[in-house]
Amino acid sequence: MGIDFNHERWENVRKVSRHWWAGELDRPLIQMRVSGCDPGRPQPELPARGFTSSYSLTTRAEAIVDRWDYDLSRAEYLGDAFPCIWPNFGPGVLAALMGAELINDEHTAWFVPREQQEIADIHFKDDPDNVWLKRLEDLYRAALERWQGLVQLSMTDLGGSLDILSTFRPSERLPFDLYDHPDQVKRLTWEAHEMWFKHFEAFNERLRPTNPGYTAWTPIFSETPYYMLQCDFCYMVSPDMFDEFVKPELAAACKRLTNPFYHLDGPGQLPIWTACWKLRN
Repeated sequence: MGIDFNHERWENVRKVSRHWWAGELDRPLIQMRVSGCDPGRPQPELPARGFTSSYSLTTRAEAIVDRWDYDLSRAEYLGDAFPCIWPNFGPGVLAALMGAELINDEHTAWFVPREQQEIADIHFKDDPDNVWLKRLEDLYRAALERWQGLVQLSMTDLGGSLDILSTFRPSERLPFDLYDHPDQVKRLTWEAHEMWFKHFEAFNERLRPTNPGYTAWTPIFSETPYYMLQCDFCYMVSPDMFDEFVKPELAAACKRLTNPFYHLDGPGQLPIWTACWKLRN
């Protein structure tokens, strides 16, 4: 039976999302995915896992995609819902793509630096032979070959620039760096920014030929470049520090995306965004 979706329904998803982003839709987006449909085939031996990174690197990408296909085939897509897959390697996987250690357990994934360095000695650079980069590229390749544009492939969770920096300068150190080494923090923030967009654009270049559009860990569809931006680290700073260290990079990221969105991570960020709103008005 396969995945219960088709290219005609994709055209409707595109139309509705286009109006929603333009503020012209007279209703909210409503996505409902109901599981339990007959997939028309036996369940694969490979178990379903929330974190794609928890599969052994010896597990073939095609086997993981086959598991995804089985789970998508068990769903009915109602309203504005559509089939999508998000390769989940943990929040802020760009840190791992730049050399941090990715650690998995049964319930989550996180990142730690392979060595403790002084902030002046940290430099972010590309590693085309990175094992996690190769894994993501392989998964995207296998998924594109399997679905030929029927399933939306979401961008992995690259993270936010300051959150990525906080992997290499763990959060108990980075707040002090804002006082002690502000220029180094800004240098690394912009290095992370450039590396973020280098990977974002490279992944999308691979996906673009057949991928219906753009999504992130939130399955909001966009026909043009979209991402759910974040800076969870700003939970720990004042509005003034947010203005100095966070806002310029976020503003630059918004200018490089057609449809940027921001993830407000908990009530601790409200003082910052309340201050921003007052300045704006």
